[in-house]
Amino acid sequence: MHTLNESEIDALLNTAKVIAIVGLSNKPERDSFKVAQYLQEQGYTVLGVNPVLAGQSIEGVACFVDLAAAKQVYPQIDIVDCFRKSEEIPAIVTEVQNLGLPMIWMQLGVIHEEAAEAAAKAGIAVVMDRCTKIEHKRMVAAVQAE
Repeated sequence: MHTLNESEIDALLNTAKVIAIVGLSNKPERDSFKVAQYLQEQGYTVLGVNPVLAGQSIEGVACFVDLAAAKQVYPQIDIVDCFRKSEEIPAIVTEVQNLGLPMIWMQLGVIHEEAAEAAAKAGIAVVMDRCTKIEHKRMVAAVQAE
């Protein structure tokens, strides 16, 4: 099963503009909140997907009930960044596939081989068990070191 390598991740992060964070929390101590804040600071448009917080704004991040609702407002979602339990990933992959979104990113500790395989077979780019914030910082550091 092919997940993106570092150079492919760098290319993705360099071209992406809109990132939907599935499982965004409104609690500042949560990783999803910190990552959303960091990605916003880096110039990305960040959307939240959390049914409990739908209709709210968290530090300027609009929250939607699901990816379909987010896509109605933001037709081009480049990355679906998942802060959910591994067992919830297959349903998210199905939604990503049904909406024709290009990529699914599973955060650190989020691993679901079968869902990743299904996504890849459907032509969806996959990153698994990596953090968008950590990968972005690595990419920026590599560029600055050149």
